[in-house]
Amino acid sequence: MTSMTISRLHGVIILFVLGLVLPAQAQRDTTTVQDALYVRPFIGAVGQTALGGYIEGNTNYFSEDGITEGFSMELRRFNLFFFSAIGERIRFLSELEFEHGTEEINLETAQVDVEIDQALVLRGGILLPPIGAFNQNHDAPLWDIVDRPLVSTEIIPSTLSEVGFGINGKVFRSSFVMTYDLYLTNGLGDGVVLNGTGRTYLPGGKHEDVFAEDNNGIPVLSGRLAVRDYRLGEVGVSYYGGVYNTYRLDGETVDEKRRLDLWALDVQAKFGRVSVQGEAAWAFVDVPEHLRELAGGRQWGGYIDVIVPLKHVPFFRYEKAVVNAVLRLERIDYNVGTFSATGDNIFDEVTALVVGMSFRPTAETVVRGNYRRHWEWDRLGNPAVNRAGFQFGLATYF
Repeated sequence: MTSMTISRLHGVIILFVLGLVLPAQAQRDTTTVQDALYVRPFIGAVGQTALGGYIEGNTNYFSEDGITEGFSMELRRFNLFFFSAIGERIRFLSELEFEHGTEEINLETAQVDVEIDQALVLRGGILLPPIGAFNQNHDAPLWDIVDRPLVSTEIIPSTLSEVGFGINGKVFRSSFVMTYDLYLTNGLGDGVVLNGTGRTYLPGGKHEDVFAEDNNGIPVLSGRLAVRDYRLGEVGVSYYGGVYNTYRLDGETVDEKRRLDLWALDVQAKFGRVSVQGEAAWAFVDVPEHLRELAGGRQWGGYIDVIVPLKHVPFFRYEKAVVNAVLRLERIDYNVGTFSATGDNIFDEVTALVVGMSFRPTAETVVRGNYRRHWEWDRLGNPAVNRAGFQFGLATYF
């Protein structure tokens, strides 16, 4: 399949799905993306301090152009949450993540919130910059597809944790609530361009010293503004940007200041029983001129998920169990532009389709299985590499 054919196919499917769901009756939902960190099930009113977390594991069977490495299993994540109500309006929240056993151990969150008013909360510590919705709302049990969205991990470098401070708040009206977040943090580093992928790669900008110091002494700014209609859903616009490179060493200027600017749009809606959510992001990166065609100064990506409850099926003693059908369409372009010598398009693109089923015996637990197919084009646009496979997994809060 060509890139154009697949794009048209995705457009037809999206229009078909939206045509099905838009006429449905809407339901009231007041939970915002900003609330995601504090609506986890382990946080209750039983005491001042709480401990919880989630575990995520899955199986994989993939082939690439007919070649497979067989069947494998992985324990992707074991995460621990710590929460404490220090005072009437002072809260502490932390998340410690173990990936693939103890292969990687990361402190994802360690933040203190001081509430002056619902419209003004002071936040400081290791926090999640509010770029897109997924970075703040990434817990595996919330998702009905095994893998995370490509745009949220390849263009937006989720999960992105940085040390900093800022403010957030919400303003209520009769039919909607508006939320805002605004933070200054140590930003991504030189690895945005100087990495082993051969392209501009924002996840490569994460560095070991990010919680200790800024590599260039200039913090980045991030923010998100969102509106949630109680009947329809939530729409958010967000930004993350600043200087990323080390332009001075020992007081001497060794390079010009180079910026990255990342914009995102996220949507969550529920029409009747059907849930639709999606995210799109655009990255603009100042790279050295001699690397612009190779690395790429512009990137974009997006995804859309549609979750359709097929049946509420009492299963043994699980009276509220539900079976869902899920669909995901996604696309990322690592290098938006053309070759200066020929004017031909620079490809370096991925298009993906995911279909599957999920079973939720409770709202906090999901058993999920899906078929995933990727079409991957290299920089020159040679025939796409076809990668496809099945995944089956389990994720649950505790």
